[in-house]
Amino acid sequence: MQDAVKGLTPEPLWRYFSELSDIPRESGNEEGVRRYLLAFANQHHLHAEVDAIGNVILRKKAYPGYENRPSVALQGHMDMVCVKQEGSTHDFAKDPIELIRDNDMLKANGTTLGGDNGIAIAIALDILSDPSCKHGPLEAIFTISEETGLTGAFHIEPETVQSRLMINLDSEEEGVLYIGCAGGIEVDVDMPVRWTEVQASDKAFLLTANGMLGGHSGGEIHKQRANAIKVASRALYQLDSFRLFKAEGGTKRNVIPSTCTLGLVISPDQEPALRKQVEQTLAQLKGEYALSDPNINLQLVETDLVKKAVDTDQSKRFLSSVYAAPHGVDAMSLTIPGIVETSSNLAILRLQEHGFTVISSHRSSVLSARDDVARRFAAIFSLAGANVRFEGAYPSWTPNPASALTGFCAKAYEEYAGKKPKITAIHAGLECGIINSRISGMDSVSYGPDMFDVHSVKERLSIPSVQRISAFTKHLLSIIV
Repeated sequence: MQDAVKGLTPEPLWRYFSELSDIPRESGNEEGVRRYLLAFANQHHLHAEVDAIGNVILRKKAYPGYENRPSVALQGHMDMVCVKQEGSTHDFAKDPIELIRDNDMLKANGTTLGGDNGIAIAIALDILSDPSCKHGPLEAIFTISEETGLTGAFHIEPETVQSRLMINLDSEEEGVLYIGCAGGIEVDVDMPVRWTEVQASDKAFLLTANGMLGGHSGGEIHKQRANAIKVASRALYQLDSFRLFKAEGGTKRNVIPSTCTLGLVISPDQEPALRKQVEQTLAQLKGEYALSDPNINLQLVETDLVKKAVDTDQSKRFLSSVYAAPHGVDAMSLTIPGIVETSSNLAILRLQEHGFTVISSHRSSVLSARDDVARRFAAIFSLAGANVRFEGAYPSWTPNPASALTGFCAKAYEEYAGKKPKITAIHAGLECGIINSRISGMDSVSYGPDMFDVHSVKERLSIPSVQRISAFTKHLLSIIV
């Protein structure tokens, strides 16, 4: 057990979280976690299954006297978003996540923490290993590659799941019960380019946008944080003539980009205009994002001249498309006040030998609005001569306030906490919508402990909140009939 969680209670829960933190589990690399879960099941004499896609389902018999209660599934995902600080040598393929306790918060040393969704697994394992926990028949469903396309949920095999009540532990605000979520779709852009030779008299520069908070593109899109790709394109958009030789921004489709670097070649007479434009843009950004992203920064550095760069016209057309493309909140919900209805995240930008690529994700609780904003995004790049395709569409989860499980959760929370929970929907995509669509009759609720700045190196997990959510879940399982 890592030192950061020693002495915390319940001890098994934090021990499991520590052990998970030692296992590399970036999306697509869940085999180590899978082996860990199967070993856990063997140790505690639980039934275990692995389906064709690699999801793990564990089952525990009912507590004596609770055999006639309905079966309940606890659900979370095995993978985590892997983001690290600039300059970090951390290798997510082999290095453990180093946990740090900061008063009542748990965080990681220079990387994402993996509280999303390792804490769900830890809570579930604590319950599965607790002989005193009262519950009916119990399942745990641990899915793969949630962060990169909800792959495990899309391929869940209905015959492997016995429960028709499911508690998803992948939310990040204590005291809130989520009974609905947005659907999503991805737009992938590919623009072939013509490379041209660079003149010996030209100058090369690297423009880096950094210092931004980033964060979860669903749960934090409403916080109006800056997108580094958009920031960098804004700084160059008004420049008359330039040729790009490098474009690298963003890391994951569901992470707001916090860094972006553009490499450009210009003629010497363009240098004063470039420097002035970067300086003016930074001053504007400092004012616009003083509250939401106070450390926003732009750096322009002259670099060694390269041999080739993308054609001037293509560079300008592509950068104009990036500058114009939708990002951020597109519409707020009129059904549930305060909730984002529709949004876009311009997530990843790359320039490779064959050309430019862009990946974006679009969410909405109204599927026609989801598709509309995705088509608008695609149309902008199509006009620039790019090829676009739509990938990974997943359904929204329509709220049902009258569901039996919602009633049990609300009652249990009021009994446990002495106050009513907030019952609402979330703009982030949850696996509930997909699993509900695949398993007939499934009734789901999502909740979780307080987490902050997930999908970023500032990710933090509230220790007392985890303790309360763990105790609440045990109480909830004891009253479901």
